[in-house]
Amino acid sequence: MKHTSLSGYVNKQNCRIWGDENPHVIHERPLHAQKVTVWCALWSGGVIGPYFFENNEGQTVTVNGERYRSMITEYFWNELEDIDVEDMSFQEDGATCHTSRATLDVLSKIFSGRIVSRHVDVNLATTSL
Repeated sequence: MKHTSLSGYVNKQNCRIWGDENPHVIHERPLHAQKVTVWCALWSGGVIGPYFFENNEGQTVTVNGERYRSMITEYFWNELEDIDVEDMSFQEDGATCHTSRATLDVLSKIFSGRIVSRHVDVNLATTSL
């Protein structure tokens, strides 16, 4: 998953730009830039997604375990219907919403024994990828 600013916002603590313009000109911007949270899956046959985490009004929402599991069961499973997943593993990045027992139980319905994450047989902390 990736959080990306839609307004071109750049963290100025990490970036310095010098220009010829008047440095005293004020450019008002919102305190918090508009963002989007997107998920996708990569496999040898292509890309599944993108899936945008949004509420009913189209506003970006924080990804929690419930929303992540909902994405898996209502979106991801449908995308896997025409794909042979028997030789496929599923890798997580270790975020809490990805590694909760409830989430791993949902994922194990299709990827039993083939999940690369924390708290499973193939543990990210002990695997060199």
